[in-house]
Amino acid sequence: MNRFTGGVFLENIEWFDETGQELVHRLPDSGSGEIKFGAQLTVRESQAAVLFYKGKARDAFGPGRHTLKTANLPILTKILSIPWRGDSPLRAEVYMVNLKYFTNLKWGTMNPVAFRDSELGLIRIRAHGIYNVQIVQPVLFINSLVGTMGKITTSDISTYLKRVIVSRLNDYLGEELDTILDLPGKFDELSVDLQQRLVLDFAHFGLRLSHLYITSITPPEEVQRAIDDQARMSVIKDMEKFVKLKAAMAMEKAAENQAESGAGLGMGLGMMMPAMFAAAGATPSGAGHKQPTGVCCPDCQNEISDDARFCPYCGHQQVVLSKCLNCSKNLSPNARFCSRCGTSTEQQPKEKICSECSTENMPDATFCNQCGHRIG
Repeated sequence: MNRFTGGVFLENIEWFDETGQELVHRLPDSGSGEIKFGAQLTVRESQAAVLFYKGKARDAFGPGRHTLKTANLPILTKILSIPWRGDSPLRAEVYMVNLKYFTNLKWGTMNPVAFRDSELGLIRIRAHGIYNVQIVQPVLFINSLVGTMGKITTSDISTYLKRVIVSRLNDYLGEELDTILDLPGKFDELSVDLQQRLVLDFAHFGLRLSHLYITSITPPEEVQRAIDDQARMSVIKDMEKFVKLKAAMAMEKAAENQAESGAGLGMGLGMMMPAMFAAAGATPSGAGHKQPTGVCCPDCQNEISDDARFCPYCGHQQVVLSKCLNCSKNLSPNARFCSRCGTSTEQQPKEKICSECSTENMPDATFCNQCGHRIG
C-alpha cells in the first residue's frame, strides 16, 4: 500500500509493502509526477528513498520525515504549464527502497551437473539451497536493475541470482571436492566458501549476500541405489545366512498372501524348507576333505593326504614310473639325466612290470600300484 496525495496541493508521500516481496516501489505508480516544492516524504526505519528530479537522482533519504524541494509551485505551476497542456515539464518521482533482509530465497540446479568423482567416476549431481539478500546501495541498485520499472520483486531477480550461484558452485565443487562420499559434515564449510566467492557478484548490483546455505547435493537415483547396496554389503557379515533369511521371509510373505491356495502352497514349502535347513546344517566348504595323515611330498616336504596323486602345494606327481635314486626327483620316460642333480639315468634301475596286469611300477616297488600283486 502506498500513499501519494496532494493534487494541486502539497503531496504527502509514504509507502507500505504488504506483500513482503517488493525490493523497490516507485511513487507515483503511473510514472513521473509534478511533486511540488515543500512535499512531505515519510521514510520508515526499514526503508530508504531516492528522489529523481529532471531525470537524475538528486537526493537519498533515510528514516524520518523530509521536505522535498522542486521548482513545481502549487497553483502557479499549473498556470505556467499551459503551453504543455497543463503538465509541468519539471518531472519528479520517488523510489522507495526496502532495506530489510529478504530470506528463504531458494536456488538449485535446473539440470544435473557433470562431476568427476574420485571413487564413483563421472556422475551427475543436483544441488539445492537457500540464501538471503539485502539492498545496501539503493541508487546503484535502482540504476543497474530497476531502471524505470514501477516496482521490482524478489521473483524478478531470483532467476538470475540462482544461475549465478549455480555457476560458481560448479567451479567450486570441481576444484575442492574429491568425492560426494565426503559430503556429510562439510556442508557448512562449503556454504561459507561459496558465499565468499559470490560477494562481488552481488555487490555489483548494490546487493549483499548475507547468508547462503547448501541444503543438499544428491547424485542420480541409480547412483544412490548403488551406494545403498554397498552400505548394506558392508553391514551384512554372513551373506549365506542373509540370503537364507530373505528367502524364508519371502516364503512367509507368500504364505500370508496366498493362504487360500492351501495344500498346494503347503506342499511347496514342505519341499523347500528341508532343503534349506539341510544346506544350513551342511558341513562348511572344505570340512569334508580328508585331513593330512603324515605323508610328505618328496619334493617340497609339505604334509599331504595319503591318496593325493599330486601335491597341492608344488604340483609334484606322487605316483610315478621312475625317480632319481640320488635325489628322488621324478624322471620323465626318455630322460637321460636327472633334471635336479644331473645323475645319469643309465645308472638308474628300470621300472618293474607286473606279471598280473602288466602295469609299469617304480623300480623299488614291492607290490603293483594297480592291482596289488606282489612283484618284488
